[in-house]
Amino acid sequence: MDSDGVEEHSWAVDPEDEQGAAVVAALGRQMRARREALGMKVVELAERIGYSEDLVYKVEGGKRIAKPEYLDGVDEALRANGLIKAMREDLAQVCYPKQVRKLTSMEARASEIGGYRTHNIHGLLQTEEYARTLFEMRQPAYSRDEVECFLRARMARRKVFEREPAPAIGLVQEEATLRRRIGGTMVWRAQLERLLEVGNLRNVSLQVMATDCEVHSGLDGGIELLKFPDGTAAGRSEGAFSGRPVSDPKQLRILELRYGMIRADALTPWESRAFIEDLLGET
Repeated sequence: MDSDGVEEHSWAVDPEDEQGAAVVAALGRQMRARREALGMKVVELAERIGYSEDLVYKVEGGKRIAKPEYLDGVDEALRANGLIKAMREDLAQVCYPKQVRKLTSMEARASEIGGYRTHNIHGLLQTEEYARTLFEMRQPAYSRDEVECFLRARMARRKVFEREPAPAIGLVQEEATLRRRIGGTMVWRAQLERLLEVGNLRNVSLQVMATDCEVHSGLDGGIELLKFPDGTAAGRSEGAFSGRPVSDPKQLRILELRYGMIRADALTPWESRAFIEDLLGET
């Protein structure tokens, strides 16, 4: 941690994210206005919450994104009765990268979600420790703040399982992604148990693409498909259209065809569940 604790207790504001920066600045002004209305100096607030004056100035000035524990302390110190704590979700959303916020928003609107993963477990299915391991092993290495930010964003995506009405979710995992013990045996076991738990949901279909299926339509790479209530859709495949997201109906039909054939070649949901249970029984 640096001498004034700024890096430890806050996230940096992305200068290219104009919308996010505007939210951070507005929330900072609200906190400053309440502090000044109470006649409280920055040094006094800093002493009460146990953080540096520099951090208080930067948060109020929209230069840093406060972490949840900072907001809790300020809420109590300024007798805000939960009003500042209520900013948690706004700030949490801002700390996520723009592309992640867009993906989360799209998943939140989708009526159908489909995916095929070849190297690791689909993001919607990942446990916190499994996801943390993936972020911590990236090269060039993410900073500690970036790891925590990306982790919060990935965990927030799991709210899709709580939606009403529930979207239809169909995900196919390459067998190798289930056998690779990312994070060690305990993390791996918890991840497989999470798959069984989610697979029990009536709106979710999980399938395993067995390694002994020598040839199938997913050998070019993973696929993501999202369909929306208004009839529009979006998709992406590592092996088509240079990996770019697409929404053109003709291009989407190609992805849908490939994904449909992948599901046809994979183990059925019941066979897949038995396969995962057998993996857990091997240890």
